[in-house]
Amino acid sequence: MMGTKLAQLLICFWITLPCCVTEKVKERTGRQRDAEFTDKYQTCMQGVPGVQGRDGNPGINGIPGTPGIPGRDGLKGEKGECECTFTKQRSDSALRVLFSGSLRLKCKTACCQRWYFTFNGAECTGPLPIESIIYLDQGSPELNSTINIHRTSTVEGLCDGIKAGLVDVGIWVGTCADYPRGDASTGWNSVSRMIIEELPK
Repeated sequence: MMGTKLAQLLICFWITLPCCVTEKVKERTGRQRDAEFTDKYQTCMQGVPGVQGRDGNPGINGIPGTPGIPGRDGLKGEKGECECTFTKQRSDSALRVLFSGSLRLKCKTACCQRWYFTFNGAECTGPLPIESIIYLDQGSPELNSTINIHRTSTVEGLCDGIKAGLVDVGIWVGTCADYPRGDASTGWNSVSRMIIEELPK
């Protein structure tokens, strides 16, 4: 009787054990399949790099900026030298002088200015003065004529009768006879030159 019950128990245990083992094998196999599916279909694989794209078209110009604040006038410069000291070697020679620089004249109405050389403070008398003039017959009441031309001009000539030794040669601006004075400018925005040459007779 005891032997029969033991046999039944063993048989029952034998039948139950394989079923439990079979369930665990099936469960493990399903998890492995899920993992393989995830690895196969949900993992991003890096492909071959594509061809580099072209540069885009240049953009259009931006909106122009607003004008800046006007600058202030600079400090007034020191007065330049209007004379050159020249050593004349002989009393019977002539001096050739030349001034080259920018000249300009503005005025309200008709005006005239005269640029001339001096030698030791006096104009040349042998044979004649060395001079150049600018005459203007247009302007505006505000002394701001639209005619505001700065021209490089020359004043040139020969002077006799000057003794040997140191000679102060100067270029000056004055008025013309019977004409009012204007607003004269000498040497604006350019190099001015004075050339002095002694010429034997």
